[in-house]
Amino acid sequence: MSKFKFELNRAGVRELLQSGEMQGIVEEKASGVLSRAGVGFSMNSRVGKTRVNAMVYPETKEAYYRNLHGNILLKALK
Repeated sequence: MSKFKFELNRAGVRELLQSGEMQGIVEEKASGVLSRAGVGFSMNSRVGKTRVNAMVYPETKEAYYRNLHGNILLKALK
């Protein structure tokens, strides 16, 4: 058996997950979802306590009901 021991550098992982490069990757993915979702949706991103977060959400009432009845955002993830 191997005596290899792996210890995760938690501070390094947190720094990576909160980095500007990761924010760019997350925003790129969210903008892809936004473009596939169509009109009436918006996107925002922020650096949270442990990682970068991005959110695509309906901004208009019409987009809200389109998403409610047709799962537009879920389908836009594919």
